[in-house]
Amino acid sequence: MSEFIDPEQEEETWAIRPNKSQIKRDISVLSDLCEEITQLAPAQIERLNLPDNIEIAILEAAKMPFKGARKRQLKFINAMMRKIDVEPIQAQLDKIKAKSAHATRELHQLEQFRERFLTDDKQVLTEFLVQYPNADAQHIRQLIRNAKKEIASEKPPKSSRLLFRYLRELLDKQTDKSEDL
Repeated sequence: MSEFIDPEQEEETWAIRPNKSQIKRDISVLSDLCEEITQLAPAQIERLNLPDNIEIAILEAAKMPFKGARKRQLKFINAMMRKIDVEPIQAQLDKIKAKSAHATRELHQLEQFRERFLTDDKQVLTEFLVQYPNADAQHIRQLIRNAKKEIASEKPPKSSRLLFRYLRELLDKQTDKSEDL
């Protein structure tokens, strides 16, 4: 026979479920994260250490045009990402974005140096040599002279490009040395 429960002895129990609004906010944040990841280069995506199935899905989504198929693929990625811990992925993504912002700042700084080199500022070279002591001052002076001649004769800025390329190589060498330490 079935046993009857006395209504006075019955405890009120409520089903505890997650807040629906919070779930939607979490999904929205995760969706934004997925979209950000698809904007990265394939080499950067590999550095995120994603599970293979998610990485393949993201690489496929990155190739798709911004239409319905891409939206479906992003929803699929979002569903797979909900099953894993995204904190380490978010941290790695933040590192990649910080490196990218730092590299952009450095390139702007090099561009400013090049512009200042070409405006006859004599102290710019000494200031540059203080920051980059392994730079070849003679080579930089030669590139500056050639770039100024090209500007005066209205020729294409070949030496100006070579100067920027040399400055960027110096920056890369210095960055590689600092990363090795």
